[in-house]
Amino acid sequence: MTQTKKELVQAALNNQPVDRVPVGFWFHYLADEVNSNALINPNIAKQNLDGHRAFYERFQPDFVKLMSDGYFIYPNEGLQKVNSVQDLKNIRPLGPNHPWIEKQVELVKNLQNIFGDEVLTFYNIFAPARYLEWSLPTYRKNILGDFIAEDKEIFKAALAVVAEDVASLVQRIIKDGGADGIYFSVQNIDDRRITHDVYKEVIEPAEQSVLAAANEVSDNNILHICGYEGHHNDLSWYTDYSAKAYNWAAKVENISLEAGKKIFGGKAVIGGFGNTKEDVLYSGTEKSIKDETAKILQAAGSTGIILGADCTVPRDIDLKHLDWVRQAGKR
Repeated sequence: MTQTKKELVQAALNNQPVDRVPVGFWFHYLADEVNSNALINPNIAKQNLDGHRAFYERFQPDFVKLMSDGYFIYPNEGLQKVNSVQDLKNIRPLGPNHPWIEKQVELVKNLQNIFGDEVLTFYNIFAPARYLEWSLPTYRKNILGDFIAEDKEIFKAALAVVAEDVASLVQRIIKDGGADGIYFSVQNIDDRRITHDVYKEVIEPAEQSVLAAANEVSDNNILHICGYEGHHNDLSWYTDYSAKAYNWAAKVENISLEAGKKIFGGKAVIGGFGNTKEDVLYSGTEKSIKDETAKILQAAGSTGIILGADCTVPRDIDLKHLDWVRQAGKR
């Protein structure tokens, strides 16, 4: 009997045989997904919802990454007047019923109403350090490294507060919203002062607490090691992050799906394609895209593989290109 899309993706996540190799692609639905604030402008949530609906109807994806566009900013009053790490001592948790959490649960419920029970869904969640950085009143390059250099214990404690709220969010969007899991985005900090030892001591505990909270309520959580705009990561930093599947920038890191599968202990992996307008997925012909798909699968096999991209794909990509990958995955 032919696998349903849910069965297909679940089988891939569990390293079980599949009727065809599933695919997963996504993009943002707002012109400015970082600075748009759905708590201030309810129309932003509607735009996000409508974008998901249109993509779902046009592409009929194998699973859906639920985009948190409009909720990137973590609205903690304790971050509104932060000029130095000392100011972070005033931060307190929002609490599990704060509008920032409630509205995201509502968004996920509304999205689940669109997709019904047809596909698995994974909600986009960022690392606590990223939420903190985006929510500061002023941004400067290497501000996180400056805070750590000034007083790493204060900074670590502030991250723990953010992580407490993000952990509440992930549990509620799964238990109350109906998402099947999270798509958890982490990233090496682009600052030479933040070595692996510093990252492990200061940054990792907050990330691990969020992932642990997600794993308490779902077995289907994805770790995304973000290589957006060419950012490089050392994948070995994340080998002890427990997830069902792993996604990284295969083209940016020059680490193939089969190589990454070994790095992550044989668990399921997602990706294989570059996500820029210069990459074959966006600019290629049907033949070149199908040839690239065949090349990826010839090397990686078809077990525990979900075809996708390094990160979000351009908003104006021709959806036929994504379907050509899906067609070529029917081996």
